[in-house]
Amino acid sequence: MNDDQHILPTIEVTRRTVIETGTTALLLGALPHVSVAADAAQGGPCPISAELRVNGHPHKLVLDPRTTLLDALREHLGFTGTKKGCDHGQCGACTVLVEGRRINSCLTLAVMHDGQSVTTIEGLASGEDLHPMQAAFIEYDGFQCGYCTSGQICSAVGMLTESRGGAPSYVTADLTRPAVELSDDEIRERMSGNICRCAAYPNIVAAIKEAAGKMT
Repeated sequence: MNDDQHILPTIEVTRRTVIETGTTALLLGALPHVSVAADAAQGGPCPISAELRVNGHPHKLVLDPRTTLLDALREHLGFTGTKKGCDHGQCGACTVLVEGRRINSCLTLAVMHDGQSVTTIEGLASGEDLHPMQAAFIEYDGFQCGYCTSGQICSAVGMLTESRGGAPSYVTADLTRPAVELSDDEIRERMSGNICRCAAYPNIVAAIKEAAGKMT
């Protein structure tokens, strides 16, 4: 037998072949997990019943338990005044009042608030009479494009309740007072979770100070 027949063929190993082989192995290893995840997504969790009292009216819902309060309000109940901005709790456009306290509705599940009272921008006015905060935002041009405005107004209403209850902020100087004096710095700090891309902040601060003097 010729000695050349005992020589095995050589395989050239390149960076490309290493990457291709590794990628193929990863994909093959992931396929079972992908299949399991797809099967779980097709079935999904069982719907859950919940009742939300929105703007004074009860609403019975049957929801996927993963539904956020924001999506329940907008997609299931039609309260589209509450805006979806970042959907990550960073902009404040979705702020509503739950039991009088301001929250980012995109960061909480609707079923967590079964039986609770929710106030959206649509529920602040009393008939044809605007809420003092709404009227002040109009008077002081506290908005431009308006997309963040409903969240700004709901947040401001909740913020006034907090400050009057003595809840301090990072810039509060006197922690012994039963109510916090709302300086411009206090308002800016307390409203810092609500972003206005149009940068109408000076007008927003002025509107809040005006409304604070009228709200009892």
